[in-house]
Amino acid sequence: MAEIRSMGSQAQAIASSALRAQQARMRVIAENLANANSTSKTAGGDPYRRQVPVFEPTRVDGGQGVRLSKIAPDTSEFKSEYEPGNPSANAQGYVKMPNVDPLIEALDMKEAQRAYEANLNVIETARAMDMRTLDLLKK
Repeated sequence: MAEIRSMGSQAQAIASSALRAQQARMRVIAENLANANSTSKTAGGDPYRRQVPVFEPTRVDGGQGVRLSKIAPDTSEFKSEYEPGNPSANAQGYVKMPNVDPLIEALDMKEAQRAYEANLNVIETARAMDMRTLDLLKK
C-alpha cells in the first residue's frame, strides 16, 4: 500500500512543479504583452526587450519535475517605425519598437494555459486513484 500511495504523491509532486513553472511562464507572457507597444524614454534608445522563460528539470519527491530556471532576453532585432514627431525617435525619425509579437504571445499563453490544465487533471486523477484505492482497501 505504501508504494501505491508513493506513486500517487510522486505524480502530484511532479504535476505541482509543472503548475508552478507554467504559472511563472504566464506571468512572463503577460509582461511581454503589457509592454508590446512600449518605446524608449530617450531618443534613439532601446525599447522593452521580450523576455523568454527557460525551464530546467528538477528533482521532486522521488521524481523528475520542472522549474523555471531563468528569464532570458530575446535577442531578436527590434522593429522600426517611422514617427518623426515621437520623442523616442532617432535623428532619422525612426522609433525602435519592442521585439514582441502579440500573436506569438497569445499563442504561447494558450499553450501555457493548456499545459496548466493538463497538470491540474493529473493531480485530480491521482487524487481520485488514491481515494479509489482507499475505498477498495476498506472492503
